[in-house]
Amino acid sequence: MSDALKESIGRYGVWSVGLRSEDPARRDELTESAAELEQLGYGAIWLGGNSSVGNAVPLVEATSRIVVGTSIQSIWQHGAADTAAGIAALEATHPGRFALGLGVSHAKRAEQYRRPYSALVAHLDALDAAGLAADRRLLAALGPKSLELARDRSAGSIPYLVTPEHTARAREILGRAPLLAPELAVVLETDPARARALAREFLAPYLALPNYTNNFLRDGFTEDDLADGGSDRLVDAVFAWGGESRVRERIDAYFAAGADHVALQVVDGNARETLPREAWQRLAALLV
Repeated sequence: MSDALKESIGRYGVWSVGLRSEDPARRDELTESAAELEQLGYGAIWLGGNSSVGNAVPLVEATSRIVVGTSIQSIWQHGAADTAAGIAALEATHPGRFALGLGVSHAKRAEQYRRPYSALVAHLDALDAAGLAADRRLLAALGPKSLELARDRSAGSIPYLVTPEHTARAREILGRAPLLAPELAVVLETDPARARALAREFLAPYLALPNYTNNFLRDGFTEDDLADGGSDRLVDAVFAWGGESRVRERIDAYFAAGADHVALQVVDGNARETLPREAWQRLAALLV
């Protein structure tokens, strides 16, 4: 599936928590936005947070080409058998339109969080037993061991909050064939102080999660870089901010490092449930 998935999602996607909403009152807004993203030329929509195949269904039904993926579905909150059945049902009516992104979430967000790597292996075993092939799933892998698991037992990796340097190391571990589709947060703000302030506000919750801070430390950042909302060095490495040319250069750096696809998340200081449709339009224009 890796080659087929690479072709179907193209080079650019949108990562959004807001498009995951289960509020029936927002269904029209979400489906209209999904159709607009498809029109704008994006190849994939990545549903942020603890998303599921059920969140993807209305967006898939409202579009004709764009792939909808979970980024991520927590292994602690969704059973393998139900997941496989949901994907089979969606595949029967809309083949090739869904990508299952899996992850272990975080100890602070999952009460049953124990031995996450072993739990992930067991979940993959259960998906195998339920009939979901390895090439029908992706892993949100950060560390070397998880990246090796993504290489050996999935179609690739969808890492979150990473740098081009991490992307290069991930590509080396994955090898050529598996999909590598990092998320990249984008701040369309040219004033450095304002851009970094928006980035730090967004980054703050993640700096309380060891999965991310440990990954930053592995990547050569220091405890000082993680303090006070993140150093300029950390912010500038993890975010694409500035004018259109600067943002485009930052996006291209991930491709130069080995990414097949980049999932762009707009950071604008608004509630994450607010859909940044104008910003998606601006990004689409600079990506042409």
